[in-house]
Amino acid sequence: MARTDQGISITPPPLAAMIETLRGHHALAATGGGEKLRARHESRGKIMVRERIDLLLDPQTPFLELSPLAAHGLYGNEVPGAGIVTGIGIVEGRACMLIANDATVKGGSFFAETVKKHLRAQEIAEEHRLPCLYLVDCGGAFLPEQDRVFPDRDHFGGTFYNQCRMSAAGIPQISLVFGGCTAGGAYIPALSDQVIMVKGTGRIHLGGPPIVKAAIHEIVDGETLGGAEMHTLVSGVSDHLVENEMEGLAKLREIVGALGEIGKVTAPPRPATPPKLDPAELVDIVPTDLRRPYDVREVIARMVDDSAFSAFKPDYGATLVTGFAHIHGYPVGILANNGVLFSEAAVKGAHFIELCDQRQIPLIFLQNITGFMVGTEAERGGIAKHSAKLVYAVSNARVPKYTVLIGGSYGAGNYGMCGRGFRPRFLFSWPNARIATMSPEVAATVVTELRRQSLKGAGDEAAIAELDRRTRAQFEEQSDPYYATARLWDDGIIEPTQTRDVLGLCLALSAGEARDTGPRPVYRM
Repeated sequence: MARTDQGISITPPPLAAMIETLRGHHALAATGGGEKLRARHESRGKIMVRERIDLLLDPQTPFLELSPLAAHGLYGNEVPGAGIVTGIGIVEGRACMLIANDATVKGGSFFAETVKKHLRAQEIAEEHRLPCLYLVDCGGAFLPEQDRVFPDRDHFGGTFYNQCRMSAAGIPQISLVFGGCTAGGAYIPALSDQVIMVKGTGRIHLGGPPIVKAAIHEIVDGETLGGAEMHTLVSGVSDHLVENEMEGLAKLREIVGALGEIGKVTAPPRPATPPKLDPAELVDIVPTDLRRPYDVREVIARMVDDSAFSAFKPDYGATLVTGFAHIHGYPVGILANNGVLFSEAAVKGAHFIELCDQRQIPLIFLQNITGFMVGTEAERGGIAKHSAKLVYAVSNARVPKYTVLIGGSYGAGNYGMCGRGFRPRFLFSWPNARIATMSPEVAATVVTELRRQSLKGAGDEAAIAELDRRTRAQFEEQSDPYYATARLWDDGIIEPTQTRDVLGLCLALSAGEARDTGPRPVYRM
């Protein structure tokens, strides 16, 4: 049961209903700026951003879109997807990071969430050495938001810094310019290794006609100032001039095809085998009331190859399930919550991470955690020290880490199970997930009890009841998965049945990496 702001208990919607809501949000975000702006975009001979991506990718290959609901619910819902589409796809047999502006959303301008999404895509590309393909249709920084976009280290300038660093490290940076690239947007192609521009619509100028007029009183049209023909034939900013977008996408595929071995995905060490147990059953197995317990091994059995899971220390620290399996043929070590973490579970988790680190097996964390055990007995048993062992082990593991929030993610449990702050390669959420320092019920109890203590028993019960209501409302709103994904606290909300395939794609990206084979610390001691 869940408590509303009015104190009425209701049953949370079933997982199937949550999935339908998720699909609706995804469908709405995919429409971009709406029918009117779509029609205007297409009237200029331009293709919608997701259609460009479909045409660029190898046929019948997957595209792992990242943070499709960025900025969801923000700015009056007028910036779907934060105005940019990012994701990993296969082009000419190579895994590439695609970063594509949606010009139907505020002209492809950058909001704070746009910058964060762009930076996150580059971070993933750098970590996995993925060529970056920029499909540019960008109006630069959204000026009313300039203080949240321009000046800080992790603002717009950071995207250009990343481009320079990746290019220097041998990670290709290639731009295809479909539309206007003004001000900061001009640096996306200018800092690329190769640039393609579409005749008639592609433009690059550090200062557009209005800025030029204001700055030096020169009156000039956009095509003369920064058109594709000028930049290809005169300035040399562009390397290739194409007649239309289809030709541009073909040229981009040609360039990627000549990149050599970078981006090539390493095949798994053994053939992939579907789970024996149907992943579709997860909808009925996993409760949406986070207070209802269930056996996380039932989730694992519907996620891993052949439903085969070799448990590690199954009879010790049983509230943390640990063991070895394969996903799409790639070996993995899994840590999954089956309740609150006691000292025994924390020490077991640290031990298991040490083994995976030693054997160079990637780690997958399935979070459904209220936190570490509290209370006199737990503290006397050293829960602070033992939980720190797990946190230390997670922080220093040298193998790739992946996290999925399959339920609650509260307090230090988020840290011990490799939350965002512990740099997992990817972090995804299910639509029933919740993330906060604590649950709304616990938060309300803590806050109201502190208020009563400060009033020394002479409290105004009406005021305390209002404080209880406000606290619950705040934590309900801020722990919602859509609140989290809008702010890019994860890499997207995925359906439970998609988890196996999403993880398989992520594992494939890191499979061929050279591993650190130096001495490893011993956490369990």
